Amino acid sequence: MTRRRWIADSWDEATASLTGEQATHLIRVLRAEAGMEFDVVAGSRVWHAVIAGITGDAVRFNLVAEVKSDPALPITLLLSVFKFDRMEWAIEKVTEIGVERIVPAIARRTEKHLAQAAANRVERWRRIAREAAQQSRRSDVPLIDDPVPMKAAARTGASDATRLLLAEQERTTTLRHAVEESLAQPDLTAELPSLWLAVGPEGGWTAEEEALFDSEGWKAVSLGPRILRAETAAITASSVVASLLE
Repeated sequence: MTRRRWIADSWDEATASLTGEQATHLIRVLRAEAGMEFDVVAGSRVWHAVIAGITGDAVRFNLVAEVKSDPALPITLLLSVFKFDRMEWAIEKVTEIGVERIVPAIARRTEKHLAQAAANRVERWRRIAREAAQQSRRSDVPLIDDPVPMKAAARTGASDATRLLLAEQERTTTLRHAVEESLAQPDLTAELPSLWLAVGPEGGWTAEEEALFDSEGWKAVSLGPRILRAETAAITASSVVASLLE
């Protein structure tokens, strides 16, 4: 039987604890008792754990044995801020797919009220990612950065990372081909390459933004002839890359 998985709020070498909403759900809904067994993510490691005690609204576990788990995929998603309900759905799904990091960015065509409210939504986005990671039995939670201006976002990423811009006008180079080309590099070590994917807002990138990305070394790629919604593009692109990395 598959054990339910929780993501620890704090831990040390032998124990881990849940607090807040997770602990409340475990105590009040699942009727937590000492001796119940679960999987617990502590840092980037997964453990078979046993409830050692319940104090107030906190649950403490003894970590019994480490469980084999797969790391996150080396995918960073530079995600232009768009309508929050659709963006939240995209964050949930790319977390399930296995992305490592999400960088929200304010694009030229990000609606003004969304740009102004984005900073206040970050904690909600992180909670959604955490819940999705738990539900999909990940061994970690993707990092979600604070929103940044597009100029700063375009300059992020390690110099040795493969940085790909999903662009509507690009037709000759597909995302799949660009990733396969990166994986075929002769100097590639045993580790997978770091991949950055930039997804534009509703309405797409402006010419100035495309020129900015180009000047910063990003390569424009295509997802095909169809025009996709921002959330569809984010999920599709993450899925394509994941299928090539796994």
